[in-house]
Amino acid sequence: MSLADRPLADNTDVLVIGGGPAGSTVSALLARRGWRVTLLEKDHHPRFHIGESLLPMNVPIFQRLGVLDAVRAIGVRKLGADFPAHNERGYNVFRFDRMLRPGAGYAFQVRRDQLDQLLFEHAVARGVNARQAIEVTRLELDEAGVRAHYAGPEGAGLLRAAYVVDASGRDTLLGTHFKLKRRHRQHQSAALFAHFQGVELRPGEDAGNLSVYRFDQGWIWLIPLPDGRVSIGAVCRPEYLKTRRGSREEFLLRTLESVPAVRERMRGARVVEHLQATGNYSYECRRMCGRRWIMVGDACAFLDPIFSTGVYLAMWSAEQAVEVVDGALREPRRERSLQRRYVRGLRRGMRLVSWFIVRFTTPAMRALFSEPRNYLGVEQAMISMLGGDFFESAGVRWRLELFKCFYYLTVLGVWRESLADRRERRRQLTVSFPTGAEP
Repeated sequence: MSLADRPLADNTDVLVIGGGPAGSTVSALLARRGWRVTLLEKDHHPRFHIGESLLPMNVPIFQRLGVLDAVRAIGVRKLGADFPAHNERGYNVFRFDRMLRPGAGYAFQVRRDQLDQLLFEHAVARGVNARQAIEVTRLELDEAGVRAHYAGPEGAGLLRAAYVVDASGRDTLLGTHFKLKRRHRQHQSAALFAHFQGVELRPGEDAGNLSVYRFDQGWIWLIPLPDGRVSIGAVCRPEYLKTRRGSREEFLLRTLESVPAVRERMRGARVVEHLQATGNYSYECRRMCGRRWIMVGDACAFLDPIFSTGVYLAMWSAEQAVEVVDGALREPRRERSLQRRYVRGLRRGMRLVSWFIVRFTTPAMRALFSEPRNYLGVEQAMISMLGGDFFESAGVRWRLELFKCFYYLTVLGVWRESLADRRERRRQLTVSFPTGAEP
């Protein structure tokens, strides 16, 4: 009898809510430590999810989990990311083999339905009592532990746990429960996206690279996937999305065609699947931990996906949360100190990335990405950040602080454009775009 066929027990050591990359990773690693882990996923794998571009810093996590070969089998090799530039070919490639700290030098582009199912099944193979189509509807937490009310195809029930890990993604179950979720005021954006066939790829070994384009109302991604698919989306300012006329597909295509370099790559391309929209998606929870609970991945916060940080943040936070949960269960008096360390590290990394995300479409940032300079290793530090190395390396962090100085000097050099851009951003922040509103 497989674990998925066994009756759902009345109690467990750790309850993990959500079976995405964060939930499956933390579950598998806690089970490896010897804990009884129950993982409840409200949907059923495989299910579509955006966020297909991974980072080189994901690779060692896959190695530690023991799934690297399986991920390689479903992925497209990604050697770097490219951004528009004023040169002969029209773009610069930032290659991951130039990161400051030696690493994998590559990442993968994957279909998330395949990756998420792979990680979920790995958790099951590690001994996790992982269930699908079961939704946690209510949580009660006190000094005695956690009581989780759930509902599924066989009815409702109650599960008791010593600890709960919220990996529920943008549902952020505990964030909602404790009213912790707050939108990021400077990330008032939403997205339209789809899978396409017939898109022109970069030549040679760069065929699997992520491409990012700026336009007046936001930015566009192109992510090559297996079987000739390309995930393409436009992250736009709310005011622009309100101008939509016609269908979502027509609006998305008009937006993509408005950028000449994108239009050139999409001659003959067609939408094949997953045309979707999502509203305001940048937020953060004021607290990420508490007595007998912790959040991981998107349950903690969600950043604009311009640097493809989503899956890496999910899996990195999951690994760090394992240390918190394992330590707290073995020595309860250490829980608060372990949680403080977890939150401090997570917020430090997210603040660093967020600074660049907020300014990515500014005139000064466009100039710096168009003509990069490696003075004192600053360009390599930028590549390291693009590769996901923004949590632990002091060498990367101080160089990124130096990059900020270059940025502000560049702002002075293009002060007219910067002033106009700043005024437009302030005006856009006054535009109301309710969370969850449909573009």
